[in-house]
Amino acid sequence: MIDARQVRAIRRKYRSLLPVLDERQRRLWAAVEARALGRGGLGAIVRATGMAKTTVLRGLRDLESGPGLIPDRVRRPGAGRKRATVVDPGLVAAMKNLIEPVTRGDPQSPLLWTCKSTRHLATELAAKGHPISHTAVANLLWEQGYSLQANRKTKEGTNHPDRNAQFEYINRRVRRQQAGRQPAISVDTKKKENVGDFKNAGREWCPQGQPEEVRVHDFLDKKKGKAIPYGVYDLAQDVGWVSVGVDHDTAAFAVQTIRHWWRRLGCKAYPRARSLLVTADSGGSNGNRVRLWKWELQKLANETGLTVSVSHLPPGTSKWNKIEHRLFSFISKNWRGRPLLTHATIVNLIGATTTSTGLRVFCMLDRRKYPKKVVVSDEQMATINLVGDKFHADWNYTIKPCIR
Repeated sequence: MIDARQVRAIRRKYRSLLPVLDERQRRLWAAVEARALGRGGLGAIVRATGMAKTTVLRGLRDLESGPGLIPDRVRRPGAGRKRATVVDPGLVAAMKNLIEPVTRGDPQSPLLWTCKSTRHLATELAAKGHPISHTAVANLLWEQGYSLQANRKTKEGTNHPDRNAQFEYINRRVRRQQAGRQPAISVDTKKKENVGDFKNAGREWCPQGQPEEVRVHDFLDKKKGKAIPYGVYDLAQDVGWVSVGVDHDTAAFAVQTIRHWWRRLGCKAYPRARSLLVTADSGGSNGNRVRLWKWELQKLANETGLTVSVSHLPPGTSKWNKIEHRLFSFISKNWRGRPLLTHATIVNLIGATTTSTGLRVFCMLDRRKYPKKVVVSDEQMATINLVGDKFHADWNYTIKPCIR
């Protein structure tokens, strides 16, 4: 009869060997021990190791049948549980559909993060016919480029009561636009940069002891000025356009950049386009309260014949803008550790930005003057053919071409 003292000894022995044994070796060791103990050995091994009884029995069968596996293999070819994505090919697409409306991003990192827990995602996937455990959901999220972030990342700006509803509304609007093969773009201004031999964040490979020498202080070089990159990101084509301005970041500059994108890229990618959807922040040159932004968009609609729809991100959520983590983050990585000596340097570095997933970026220098404090009168505002949506007309509206 095997007593408790023997069981404890077996448990200590097993825990000592566990770190160096693979799955096959564990069951063979357990089978050898069970056979050596004789009567009652199988039950003692199960109690001591926590292994399933069927696992120990399979080890005993392996001992009796002799070497049935290639020495380097743990299981027979084709054995073992299939990956969830193999059993259910539509699993990844279903998961992305669930998290896309609430996906967020760090503008300086291509990593994505989501506010839904793995258990909630597993429950929702099961309800849609994709049964999966929450641990498998976590593994899939890591494989798809998502990461677990600290809570502080979720507290940005004003917590508007309709914040989540607006994100879901934008997501539906973009999907409808893309389903009709109409252009949908994300726009924003990247951080302004001093032009010259200034320190740029990040590190670059250089000969040891020969770092790039830059100025000690970041005082503006008035001769070279600043660079103001304004970007347009095509959500369907994975293509970016950036105009580098030298004057001021105004609504006229923002819409002019959209105009450049449309003339150079957009009209070719969407030859049958009748409408354009623009997603933008609620502040800055493309803010929802900026009169000049709407006035300039009316001009664009009249010139192109496109119906221009705009959806603004809720206040305080600018870092969640698609262009931040799909375009600007990669531009920042591409020029890290390099002083931006001239405007030509900036244009070339932006235009050379690519990713393994196929991102292409086009860039041009815009030397036009864009004066600040341009006033749009009430009379001019009354001529804008603007229709607000039923849901938050201040964030979602459409500007139609004026018929002359």
